[in-house]
Amino acid sequence: MDAGLFGGTFNPLHNGHIHIASHVKQQFHLSKIFFFPSATPPHKPDTNLAPARDRYAMVEKSLADMDGFQASDIELSRTGPSFTIDTIHAFAHRHGPDTNFFLLMGTDAFFDTPSWKKHKAIFGAVPIIVVPRRAPVQKNAVASFLDENISKGYTWDTAKKQFFHGRLQPIYICHVPIIDISSTMIRSRVKHHLPIKGLVPSPVEEIISKRNLYL
Repeated sequence: MDAGLFGGTFNPLHNGHIHIASHVKQQFHLSKIFFFPSATPPHKPDTNLAPARDRYAMVEKSLADMDGFQASDIELSRTGPSFTIDTIHAFAHRHGPDTNFFLLMGTDAFFDTPSWKKHKAIFGAVPIIVVPRRAPVQKNAVASFLDENISKGYTWDTAKKQFFHGRLQPIYICHVPIIDISSTMIRSRVKHHLPIKGLVPSPVEEIISKRNLYL
């Protein structure tokens, strides 16, 4: 089985996240995508971060009736900061060798990986699907980044539309039609008592209201 790993704070989950995952799932013929909210993200200090269990509940309830999408509390079950390399190993251990994982990553996160724990190990562990969210990313920019920060062995394979490496996992670029929604926008609208209907799944709207989040 081919499956995607889609992590983030999901603070909160919104329809843009769903749109991105749906597009990637279709383009890469993935059987399933796991959404895993981070408990204590080491690279995103946020004073307006909703409790981890509330964020997980928003993801879990929103995906409950969506075929091929599944919420995972794999990072919430660990103590301390959530490191991506540890999560990748945990998924591999839990699901075994019959599942091939792909890591979904936004452009900002991708270019920030040199500051992550054991970042080069991530590139050796799973193929990465880079998903530009607001503007197209140029292959030359990715090539330069990989050459300077990861390894000089990457080459672009035009036929397979991937960066290939003899020892490391491939890097894909998946351009998704842009939807102008962000978690920051949702939190701001909630804080200013503006409607968020249509921007987030209905369970997210209900939990935010019930738990008085982001006010």
